[in-house]
Amino acid sequence: MWEPRTRRITNMESQEAVTNATAATSSVPTKHEFSVDMTCEGCANAVTHILNKLGGVQFGIDLPNKKVCITSEHSVGTLLETLEKTGKAVSYLGPK
Repeated sequence: MWEPRTRRITNMESQEAVTNATAATSSVPTKHEFSVDMTCEGCANAVTHILNKLGGVQFGIDLPNKKVCITSEHSVGTLLETLEKTGKAVSYLGPK
């Protein structure tokens, strides 16, 4: 009778697999939507400036609806932290 062969995976191999999976998924640009308390063109310009300074992003600003859509390989945390540098209230709405 056939018996499956098992192989014990070492901790190092497990960490390597997680690292490789994370690297593979983090290199895919993802589109995210944020709410940013923008009230005028100056606010939108501040968002534009800070995102251009970060680099590696494509974005659109919807000033009337106070939303910013960002396509980037950066993490949501990095994007939130960057947008908060404008001094405006920011919240993550989710993937777009």
